[in-house]
Parts: sequence; C-alpha cells; structure tokens
Amino acid sequence: MVVVGAGAAGLAAALALAERNVCVTVLEARDRAGGRVMWERVGSVDAPAELGAEFIHGDAPETSAFLREAGLEKVEVDGDSFVCRSAGTLAAETDDFVRNDIFERVRSQSSDDRDEHDESVAALLAHFENDPQMRDQARRGRAFVEGFEAADPALASARAIADEVRTGVDSTVSRPTGSYAPLFDHLLSRCARERVDVRLSTIVERIEWQPGRVAITSRTPSGPATLTARAAIVTLPIGTLHDCRSIFVPPLPPPKQSALNGLAMGHAVRVTLAFKTPFWEALAGGRYKNAAFFRCEDGAFTAFWTQVPLRGRTIVAWAGGPRATAMTGTSAQERIERARNEFGSMFGERDLARQEFEAGVTHDWSADPFARGAYSFVLTGAGNARANLATPLDNTLFFAGEATATDGQGGTVSGAFATGRRAALEAARALEATPPPTPKAP
Repeated sequence: MVVVGAGAAGLAAALALAERNVCVTVLEARDRAGGRVMWERVGSVDAPAELGAEFIHGDAPETSAFLREAGLEKVEVDGDSFVCRSAGTLAAETDDFVRNDIFERVRSQSSDDRDEHDESVAALLAHFENDPQMRDQARRGRAFVEGFEAADPALASARAIADEVRTGVDSTVSRPTGSYAPLFDHLLSRCARERVDVRLSTIVERIEWQPGRVAITSRTPSGPATLTARAAIVTLPIGTLHDCRSIFVPPLPPPKQSALNGLAMGHAVRVTLAFKTPFWEALAGGRYKNAAFFRCEDGAFTAFWTQVPLRGRTIVAWAGGPRATAMTGTSAQERIERARNEFGSMFGERDLARQEFEAGVTHDWSADPFARGAYSFVLTGAGNARANLATPLDNTLFFAGEATATDGQGGTVSGAFATGRRAALEAARALEATPPPTPKAP
C-alpha cells in the first residue's frame, strides 16, 4: 500500500494500516513530515513556534488518543478577549465570536431548503447588513468567515459554513502542550518501529491506476522511481490537488473532478512575534495580563493571540481570507514588520512594540507548492463536495485529509487524523476482500 503525503492524514493512515500488518510506503514531497503542521524556533524563546496548525477543536478523539499514546497533554485555551475597532482603543469582548444568529437561521432550515437555496456567505449577509438589529451580527459573521474559516465570503457556501459553525459552538479549544512538534516526532518514531517506509523529498509526478493496481512515479534526490502497489491513499491538500490533478492517469472521473471543483483553499497569513518581555501585560494597569485574544476590525491582521493560560512572550498575528490574499507578494520581513506595528498600534504603543521586539517568523502557505493555501472550504452550491471527494475509486484510490472531513472537522488536524484512519480502514477492507492474484506456475 502506498500513502501519498506524510502530513497528519498520511501518518494516521500509515499507522492504521501497519496495525493491520499491511506493508506501507509513504511518499512525501517535503524534506520533513507534518504537512501543514510546521514549527520553528523564534528568537531566544525555548518553545517552538507553530507556523501552521496550532489548536485542537472539540474532543478530537484521534488527536487525544495520539497525545495519550505519546505521553503528552493538551491545555485548554482560556483567558480574556478584547476587540479593537480603532487604534489605541480596546474593549472587552463579551459576545461569543463563534455564535451567530444568521448562521443559526440557515442551519435550522430543512435540508431540502438549504440544498435548493444555498448562496454565498456574502450574499447571505447582504440581506442583514442594512437591518439595524442584525447589522452587528452580519459584521461579526463576515469577520468569522474570513478570520476563523480563512474563506472568501464571496465564494464560500453559507450552508456549509452554517453546518461547520454548529460543530464548534459548544466546543472547547486547546493546544498540545509544547506545540505539535513532540507529537509528530512521536508519530514518526512509531512509523519507524512499525516498519513504515517514509520517503521524504519524493515528489509524486504520475499516478497510473486501474482496479487493483497503482504505479506511482516520483522524482527523488537520486532520480526518478516507480513504485507499484494494489492501492493508494492520497492525502494531498486541495490546493495541491487542483494544481496537479493531471498526474492521475487515467484522469479522475467526472464525479471526483466535480468534488474537487466544489472545494477551494482558504488563504491565511500567520506571523509569530517574539518580544523581549510580555510588555502588553503591564499596560493599562495590568488589564491585559490574562488576555488570550485580541480581534481587530481594521488593519491587515484581524486577530492576535497569546499562549494564555500558559505564560510567554510570543504573539501570533493572523489574517485570513481576502485580507490574507491582499498580502500576496509581500516579503516575510514586510509581513513581520506589519504584524509588529499593528500589534503595538492596537494599544497606542507602536514605538514600545518596536523597542521590545526580538524576532519574528512566518511561512507563506499560499506560495507553498505543496499546500497552496491554509485549509479548505466549500464553495456555494457544492454542499456534498467533501463526501464526494472522500469516496474511494474502484477500491484502488482512497482519499483522506481535512478536506474530506464530513463531520464539521474540515480545516483541522483532528479532521486530518480521523480521515486518514477512515481511508486506511476502507483500504484494508478492500485488500482483504480482493486478495492478490496467485502467481502463474512457470
């Protein structure tokens, strides 16, 4: 069995297959495992800074199981939230950023009505933006879709967003203690123990397939190589699949192409800033000492967050959707400086932020050829796209990754882990049902 991609979905799939004594080879284009989970040291801070996924949403049973297995813990995000509507003015945010009456109305509609009347988030919110009683909900809804979902409201399905909001309304949010780094180190170590062959710097260029057989040609540091197997699990991000759908020979059938066309990659810019001290904790008489989140309605970055309840001196700056797209082409240094300046300006302390600044790190996921964005969202009118993408082809090609999560966990590490395991179980059952042909006698 071949698994394409060594991100969360690919590693989960490989380990689930290895548990069933299936011989597994994982092909990964990058020179590291983890996919869109990525970390890097910033300045003199001891803990690694996440450059990709950071949070755990809800119970996340697969993620929680892997953490327990690795002897690791998670810490629930808890703290105060503030909103900045003009530079130097911060107010306590008392409303739940996730809950929204407009999306709740969509969710409460019957399935038939939602299928027939699906519209973009922008079109949905336009109905309420001139209503004085609903204007604030519309504004917050747009901010949520752009910031949390990293989606373009003009393209995103209102029905799909409403369904995914439902899963997060009453969910806790936590982080793996010490970042995702030790968890993925554990997964790689376990792959080695289970004799999973993980091949890095191996770029898949062609997947020839027919029922019961795949031949995968890759570009490796030592030259081209072809690997054959009875089946393959594809865990590539939607952005990469859009770019390289021509690698499938024969082409993916129309239903699968339609599923791909119904999904898009959301864009996000994330910057981690390290300061010499957590200077914001001392401002305004200690008002922000327990601040977890700062939301900003103006500026390039719409959210900043700390590591509260853990203490630290790093700040994450985040922009999603159109605001992230607007930063296309900017250099890493430009993004870091903009994030630092906007964070300081939020308190009216731009000069202080500059004086306290130590270092910053960022990664351009939209320009990354092995991601082409942050995470997936469903386009208007394509409500079944995730499920259709997840459907196996001739018990030979199986699909996993956060874009195939149908339980509201699209865009999350938990969704990637769960779908990797799901695809592995599908593939294992298929292999058991169709044993390999008996070699002919000489």
